[in-house]
Amino acid sequence: QVQLVESGGGLVQAGGSLRLACATSSRTFSSNNIGWFRQATGKEREFVAVISWSDDRTYYADSAKGRFTVSRDSAKNTVYLQMTSLKPEDTAVYYCNARASFLGFPTADFASWGQGTQVTVSS
Repeated sequence: QVQLVESGGGLVQAGGSLRLACATSSRTFSSNNIGWFRQATGKEREFVAVISWSDDRTYYADSAKGRFTVSRDSAKNTVYLQMTSLKPEDTAVYYCNARASFLGFPTADFASWGQGTQVTVSS
């Protein structure tokens, strides 16, 4: 079973920044695309960003483009989501997940989810 652990959430004012981390095993990290999703209270979970394990390709939701950056650290088996210019509408629980195929990642069905990390942006 793939295990991923999210961390780095918190309370930040609008316009501020946060960096989320998604730690996993070396096996998962080296052969899976890893991406971020978020779920606001009362809303469905939505895709945010993904990074390819093979060539560091990235893909972002429109809401994340220009403000969020996804990156990988192979020494730590960790994927990061650097979020800047945060808005109150970014408030959500953020989750990461992994999938072998990059194609279709944003709409894929994942077998399980971790606990996520809460991001709250105050106005």
